[in-house]
Amino acid sequence: MKPKKNPKADLNRRWVLFLQIGLIIVLFLTLQAIEWETSVAKPADTSGLTPKMIMEETPPATITPETTPPPPPPKMLIDKIEPIEDDEPDKEDATLSTDLEFDEIPEVIDIVDPDDPEDIIYNVLGVEEVPLFPGCDALASNEKRKACLNDKVNSFVTKNFNTAIGEDLNLTGTNLVLVMFTVDTQGKITDIKTRAPHPRLEEEARRVINKLPKMEPGRQGGKAVPVQYSIPIRFRVQD
Repeated sequence: MKPKKNPKADLNRRWVLFLQIGLIIVLFLTLQAIEWETSVAKPADTSGLTPKMIMEETPPATITPETTPPPPPPKMLIDKIEPIEDDEPDKEDATLSTDLEFDEIPEVIDIVDPDDPEDIIYNVLGVEEVPLFPGCDALASNEKRKACLNDKVNSFVTKNFNTAIGEDLNLTGTNLVLVMFTVDTQGKITDIKTRAPHPRLEEEARRVINKLPKMEPGRQGGKAVPVQYSIPIRFRVQD
């Protein structure tokens, strides 16, 4: 027995219709694609507009003027200090120390009583044994001890003398301070006498000499005796 087909359910009869409809749709879409106009955005007309400039506010630059450092103060140089070796100063010293001579100061030895050595003040150049500065006691001869004493005193004065005083006093050129002191029988510094162009220089010289360390006293005939020591402190102020 063969099955019967429903004429309404037979699709083969309508394929021609479906084909035509599909072709129509395809043609329609193709025409639309051809006729499609792509809109291009045109730049906005800004000819009538005034451009608005935005400026960031910048703080004014601060210029710090370059400051030139002040010139260094003039330097005071202390020349080499040497003990006075004779009673007649050289020409240079005579020129510098015209008004700086010591008054009422014994030059070499002031004899009060020849029978009592303790009353005699010996000059460092004439005493048998010079005072011993700390650090010079290892030397055997008196000449070497005297040279050591000179070096130690020179170094001490150069190190401790306040060179700023020359600038404060507006000094120029080479200046001279004469100093004389005594190392007593106990090895202490006594009887300091000074002469200088200005009282402040005399005061400074006394201050420095008073700071000298205690020494072993000088000796004459094996006994401790006071010994006088003299030094000129020459210094120059450089402009």
